Amino acid sequence: MGKWMAINLLRAGFDLTVFDIDHQTLTLLQTKGANVADSPAKLSAQTEWLILCLPNPEVIDTVIWGKDGAVEGLSSGQLIIDCGTSDYRWTAEFAAKLSEKGIRFVDAPVTGMENRAKKATLTIMFGGPKRIFDQIRPVLEAMGNQIVFMGGIGCGQLAKLVNQLLFNVSLAAMAEVLPMATKLGLDPEQISKVINSGSGRSFASEVFIPNILENRFDQGYSLIKAYKDMICASRISADRQIPLPVVQAATATYQMALESGLGNQDKGAMIKVFEQLLDVKFRKKVTL
Repeated sequence: MGKWMAINLLRAGFDLTVFDIDHQTLTLLQTKGANVADSPAKLSAQTEWLILCLPNPEVIDTVIWGKDGAVEGLSSGQLIIDCGTSDYRWTAEFAAKLSEKGIRFVDAPVTGMENRAKKATLTIMFGGPKRIFDQIRPVLEAMGNQIVFMGGIGCGQLAKLVNQLLFNVSLAAMAEVLPMATKLGLDPEQISKVINSGSGRSFASEVFIPNILENRFDQGYSLIKAYKDMICASRISADRQIPLPVVQAATATYQMALESGLGNQDKGAMIKVFEQLLDVKFRKKVTL
């Protein structure tokens, strides 16, 4: 998603310098007009605002504080905008750590998957001071069309978590119910038409059911990466004594899928757990 976000920043006329471990991505962005740095340290030394689109806090920590990390090139007053998905409590702690060096840090996670990243129609949830939100809004608007101020540091990540949990729970429910439909004799293609035109429809069903029917499980965020949202929810539930029974049930489905070796497949692959249990396949009929 970060690649398309960068392309849209270039299309909007921003002067952009980029770094990525994927050299093909760097080459593509260079052909689109981006400058290329060969390390996070050199990248941060050349930019006023540093935008991150990384998979988890551990990677962010390495990019900022590791060897040739961005902190080596950062100076007091510079701004880091985190557009990836991180734990909202970690975000607050990380911002406090950077503030000791005079570096500003805000969270602006995105949602909408790759297709909306291409079209610059992402939803972006901002957490941080309102004055910074107002200052960087033109940058955010180059990447998304729903820019929402959520509150202080970490509130953007908390909003993203709420959205992801609802999405993930929907997928876990599909994984459980669709094989039951097949087991009881319903045709997968026909019941899919009912679901995606009826009250059972959801963003998850519209995106993943067509892929499941085609036996495609490489079209989205992997299960192992998505699992971090479930871990975060479990910690919140334990720490704040907030009951989340449906989320916990969905977490168990994720765990069964991961234990079955499906971690590198997309979230739709959770259906394989219940397909194996019921000895059925929720797939399109193949005619020879």
